Amino acid sequence: MHRRSFLFASAASAAMTLSPPSALAAPSELLAPWRGAYGGAPPFDKVKVADFAPAIEAAMAEEMAEVRAIAANPAPPTFDNTFAALERSGRALNRAGTVYAIWCANFSTPELQPVQVELEPRLAAHESAILQDARLFARVEAAYQASRNDPKLTAEQKRVAWRRWNAFVRAGAKLDPQARARVAQINGELATLFTTFNQNLLAEEGGQVHYLKPDQLGGLPADLRAAAAAAADERGHPGEFAILNTRSSVDPFLTYSDQRALREAVWRTFYNRGDNGDAHDNNAVIKQILKLRAERAKLLGYPTHAHWRLEDAMAKTPQAAMDLMLRVWPSAIARVREEVAEMQSIADAEKAQITISPWDYRFYAEKVRGRRYALDMNAVKPYLQLEKLREAMFWASGELYGFSYSPAPGVPVPHPDVRVWQVKDAAGRHRGLWYFDPYARTGKRSGAWMNAYRAQETFDGAVTTIVSNNANFQKGAPGEPVLVSWDDAKTLFHEFGHALHGLNSAVAYPTVSGTRVSRDYVEFPSQLNEHWLPTPQILGRFALHHKTGEPIPAELVAKIEKAKTFRQGFDVTEYLASALIDMKLHLAGDADIDPDAFEKAELAALNMPTELPMRHRTPQFQHIFSSDGYAAGYYSYLWSEVLDHDAWEAFIDAGDPFDKATADRLRDTVLSRGDTSDPADQYRAFRGRDPDVKAYLREKGFPVV
Repeated sequence: MHRRSFLFASAASAAMTLSPPSALAAPSELLAPWRGAYGGAPPFDKVKVADFAPAIEAAMAEEMAEVRAIAANPAPPTFDNTFAALERSGRALNRAGTVYAIWCANFSTPELQPVQVELEPRLAAHESAILQDARLFARVEAAYQASRNDPKLTAEQKRVAWRRWNAFVRAGAKLDPQARARVAQINGELATLFTTFNQNLLAEEGGQVHYLKPDQLGGLPADLRAAAAAAADERGHPGEFAILNTRSSVDPFLTYSDQRALREAVWRTFYNRGDNGDAHDNNAVIKQILKLRAERAKLLGYPTHAHWRLEDAMAKTPQAAMDLMLRVWPSAIARVREEVAEMQSIADAEKAQITISPWDYRFYAEKVRGRRYALDMNAVKPYLQLEKLREAMFWASGELYGFSYSPAPGVPVPHPDVRVWQVKDAAGRHRGLWYFDPYARTGKRSGAWMNAYRAQETFDGAVTTIVSNNANFQKGAPGEPVLVSWDDAKTLFHEFGHALHGLNSAVAYPTVSGTRVSRDYVEFPSQLNEHWLPTPQILGRFALHHKTGEPIPAELVAKIEKAKTFRQGFDVTEYLASALIDMKLHLAGDADIDPDAFEKAELAALNMPTELPMRHRTPQFQHIFSSDGYAAGYYSYLWSEVLDHDAWEAFIDAGDPFDKATADRLRDTVLSRGDTSDPADQYRAFRGRDPDVKAYLREKGFPVV
């Protein structure tokens, strides 16, 4: 578990402007316990990039002294003097490392990037030094074996003991000294490669912009034109319109632009990120990452990285994950063929004289949606205001879990666009802080994500969580509301589901707190939270027209519901293609892989439709090459989606999407439990049985087989 893992996973605009510092920043500001109201908050107003390296070096030295003291303790190993002591260790590094990781994700400027290159391998080496310390592991081993049958320990304490022991074993603590040293060396080399991959991708996303003239905007709705004009103006191109090389800018353009040549140009720029044979090409980096992962897995006693990665996941084995993906894949590509045929018939009727290509898919899919369902998503967007959606998320969590939100003035923020709310429970008790950072900026990673700045815990006194949601929306004109697409609205609810997982946490120990669960389980609460967006209770209250204030018409809501299985062939196939390639790459062992050639050959073997790409092509697949987090784990979204659709049917069966008894059971068995027990047991406690894939297939409109 890399020290960057205290942020929990799942892009660019104007130059960054930080809040003015209130005092000269010093390393001690990053190391000191967080001060202020709400149990303290990160000192974002005192951050200086130059302080990261000395602060983190000092924090690593402090943690090393702490763990050496644990290892040298002459008392017999117990849970308290070993595992609880380890829970207390590294507090300063968690604080400094959290702020550093926030800057890496949100403000990766030229000043910060060399610091990342310097620190990442040092952090990896530091973690390896702890997890491979023979004296410390001897104590951990003894304490773990004693804990297994100790009647005085709680189930959570036994889980913490297992998690801690397992982390040592999986890091190579049982290997001979030479093998341990090589694993540590590999971890350091990987940390450097991950940083290179990220910085290459950031350069491709921030440095490649399509500037359009007014006569090139055909088909684009007014809000997209306004956002593109603002983005161009921020980049010194007044009078032009910027299509950024990020998904949040590219996808709407591909959906609505009637300029086919431009669609192709924008599509190729976006899907060739990291694959242009230049200084930012990621293929050689990927090749090295795969080789090192394969070598490390063999040293640790596993056939492949995939086997090592899934051993402590919910799926347990790569075969279980592959079986699920391949069960869904034939239905997905069959649906793509149907979708393409319908789109091609429209293009032929319009005498477009084209064959549907990847840059045509979204554009013609919207035409199909309009014809089949009389639904124009541009008619929905005026009702989807960013701020109203935020209010909707707050309201829904209040109905389900009793949460209430109020602005938290005076809490330091890392950028003027970031806002903070205090969260209280139904009894009026403080539960945590929620930060919201919705807008794109230069140096910010692409996409949307949730972070946990601080884990909830109680074992040394109550500590409340701090969570954040981050996105990359383009600001509109001053005073104008930001309108978002239906897909983006779902993403907001998704990421807020992660935040609710953290805010509901009620455990004793930080190691098993909140979202610190297995990768193929962590997406379950977030994907489940998406289901509340289309409910009448949400849309009727919060989907209000940005000009008239009128609620979204009932007939429009009915059309959205009727069209919910629309374009599922595309959505599932582009995702599953990426998940399958991820698993195949990591099941290939130490094969000499050319990433481009491997991707092409394996997609052909899968009969991948040529009319759409993988969601994340290999040279830009940040989930699996920016860290070990989702490597051989991108299947997790499908695994969790099976859970979430099955779980949603519990609310449907109760007759009310806001049924309090069902929500209480969800909170008590899943959301509050963190990783205090096996996730399969948690799910059974909620649902009364194992998950059934049939709910997922029904929701997608696929044959239930």
